Amino acid sequence: MDDLPPMLILEILSRLSDSADLARCRVVSKALNTVSAEVRSINLYCSFDRYTKSRSPETKSLVTPFKKIFVDLVSRSRLTESVSLGVEKPLRGLSYDDVEDESDDLHLTGVDFVGEWLPSVAGQMRSISISDFWIQSCWRRSKILSLISSCCHSLLELELKNAWLSVDGLIGMPMLTSLTLEYIRLDDEDLNKVNDCFPSLQVLNLIGVGGLMEPKIHLLQLRTCHWMVSNAPLSLTILAPNLIKLKLECWKPKSLVIDAPLLFEFQLSLEKASNLEVKEFRDLKTLQLESRYLFSLLGSFPSSKTVKNLTIDSSKWTESAKVAKFNLATLFDAFPNAKSLAVGPGAWLEAETCFHAGDSEVNIEITAHLFVKEITAHLFVKDIEISVSFIFFVLEKCTNLTDMSLLIHREVESSIASNLMSRCIARCARVRWRWGFWKEGMKDAWVSDGI
Repeated sequence: MDDLPPMLILEILSRLSDSADLARCRVVSKALNTVSAEVRSINLYCSFDRYTKSRSPETKSLVTPFKKIFVDLVSRSRLTESVSLGVEKPLRGLSYDDVEDESDDLHLTGVDFVGEWLPSVAGQMRSISISDFWIQSCWRRSKILSLISSCCHSLLELELKNAWLSVDGLIGMPMLTSLTLEYIRLDDEDLNKVNDCFPSLQVLNLIGVGGLMEPKIHLLQLRTCHWMVSNAPLSLTILAPNLIKLKLECWKPKSLVIDAPLLFEFQLSLEKASNLEVKEFRDLKTLQLESRYLFSLLGSFPSSKTVKNLTIDSSKWTESAKVAKFNLATLFDAFPNAKSLAVGPGAWLEAETCFHAGDSEVNIEITAHLFVKEITAHLFVKDIEISVSFIFFVLEKCTNLTDMSLLIHREVESSIASNLMSRCIARCARVRWRWGFWKEGMKDAWVSDGI
């Protein structure tokens, strides 16, 4: 190993996904120890096995403290630009019912710990990712944001997970372009300060950030945003004039305001919104909607003639025909120029049920739809005759349809699935058919690429 060129050794060490291996390499040879100081990224995660051994009386004395390993790695690396630190997934799922733990050996967003290693590498730091141990961090409010903002003036990306954060002392970070806060406890005032202190954000991910009642995102440079709201706030507001991609998941806010005129791709999942205010999206091309009350959502969503790729679904799978309201007429009225349509199992079942009930709006008002070229549908097939009749109705109304993809629930008997397939193929030879199966929690499985 000592005979290898230093640049080759550095390339090998830089490709190690676990920096624990980097620590081991340092004791193997003098060459490895010397070159390892040039590695620019440190990635270290505490495994469930390490955690268990550190708690066992038989093995506790044999386990090097996790924080010590990390601090040693940073102190020996002169050019560290990226840090990824945390606990592995099995540890994130532990709760107080599983373990009683008041120690802080894995409290990774603690200012005392971060203050040991961050100042020495802050000048060249470009990316920081810390995934804390929730059992130890949820009741300890951390001022790590203040520490990072005071010394990491060139930081571009910041990711913090599973912690209770304070914005006390937070100062502006005009260089930061990407921020991810996942399962973080904040208050409305804290989010307002995030808006003020990170004016150059282009990517923002707020995943399960709790404690917010009337949160507002107001970022002029924002381009991509994923916001998953963990509680039921009174209102949600997004003001982002340059936003082009938005994924929003929320329960049922009393008010939802979205002002993002350049939005190109939008995923919206919500229970219902009493007051939905969505300004016109003049560039929206791809839209995904999911709601338990899909019919009412479409009614309040502004008609969008720019949408070409449309995905819809309803989480209301088991409702009776008496309450089913969603139908294709409403859909095509709202999005008249959609070329590609994907319909989830809940939405297809509701539209099928509405059609079978003889809804006059479905059978009379809908005219031939000339723009849809491709349809993908997830089917339950509760009654094959109803399913077949509805599919034939869709074929009749979508006169320019060229591709039809049908995914049948895996619990449907194979003879019924085969019967449905053969009848559809015989009915419409002009369409290229694709077949497959689906089931909750599983990836769709295709068995035919086209007939």
